[in-house]
Amino acid sequence: MIQLYRWLPALIWMMVIFGLSHQTGSELNSYLPLVQRLMPWLNSFDIGHFVSYFILALLIWWAIGNHHLVASLWVVLICMLYGVTDEFHQSFIAGRSPDIIDLRNDTIGALLAMTVVRLPFIRNQFFTNRVP
Repeated sequence: MIQLYRWLPALIWMMVIFGLSHQTGSELNSYLPLVQRLMPWLNSFDIGHFVSYFILALLIWWAIGNHHLVASLWVVLICMLYGVTDEFHQSFIAGRSPDIIDLRNDTIGALLAMTVVRLPFIRNQFFTNRVP
């Protein structure tokens, strides 16, 4: 039961990502220009993919409960594979298509999340008293 409790946030977040991926191109285009206007330096970098997979990586890392380097590498691999399925899913949505750049941004988000949790200050500050 504890394992389900630990995996539940990651599974819910995966459903959120799936829901966002299921939006048509016209639905996304309604708010994407606003984000690009607020952060023009990110025109070629999809911050949504980056943030979504940064969060997903943290949730999977917490679910695994093993905070060694090998576990962090598994988290990145799991996120990357989920990103592949996400891009495949988008190929069936009107106005959407798979994009290797999105997969790159997914992977960068997951890698950065695992880099952050491996920093000694972060590990000591937030992860010394772990929940079982």
